[in-house]
Amino acid sequence: RPLLTLTYAQSLDGKIAAAGRRPLRLSGRESMIMTHALRAKHDAILVGVGTVLADDPQLNVRLLPPPAPSASSSGLQHGRVAWPSPLPLILDTHLRLPVSSRLLSNHRAGTGRQPLIFGAALELPHPAHPEMRARKARLSEAGAEVLELPLLETGLSLLHLLQTLHARGITSLMVEGGQRVLSSFLAQGLLDLLVVTVAPVMVGPDGVGFVRETGPARGRVPRLSGVRTQVFGRDAVMALVPEVLEEQR
Repeated sequence: RPLLTLTYAQSLDGKIAAAGRRPLRLSGRESMIMTHALRAKHDAILVGVGTVLADDPQLNVRLLPPPAPSASSSGLQHGRVAWPSPLPLILDTHLRLPVSSRLLSNHRAGTGRQPLIFGAALELPHPAHPEMRARKARLSEAGAEVLELPLLETGLSLLHLLQTLHARGITSLMVEGGQRVLSSFLAQGLLDLLVVTVAPVMVGPDGVGFVRETGPARGRVPRLSGVRTQVFGRDAVMALVPEVLEEQR
């Protein structure tokens, strides 16, 4: 499978979103630059459709200074050398991604990579099958590539996802959220590195925490060991690995 980096930002009281799952800007500029540098080091980047519906992200590399031109430079934007952006991947069980999203509009404009959307493999006589076929056709016409994954009780099969990515030559994957996606990867022990940005703010008890409080992922998180902590501007960023990997070092 690809090398897996899970990353997210949280408040001092462990919240990653405001009440009602409203988007919450936590990272300062310095730690955001670090995040974009991390994106540039991965082949692909993954979020759930909830993150797209809430934030309409671009999932590209924008905040880094232009690299020095070289024969090995792999990206061009508007005629100049640019850092490579990872392939954007969306977990979207019911194919709810809007065709107006920036991921698709950027691709159509030639400024972004083609998004790869993973939906549920629903066969007839499933009642949602005809509507899913229509949604798949709309997304394909809008420029996305849509693939199907088995739908399990816990959601889309992450093991089948990773097998598909490996078969496509993707060797590294950065998972940026949201809560359900991150919790699912953690619950199945699917990570090699966890990068957590802690912002010096308090959200309060109505905010959304990182680990799901209900559902299959509840109470199932791996033991982690700290590798390094560094301050970026106002934020503290911690890099951790699962203890089983730490023991092998």
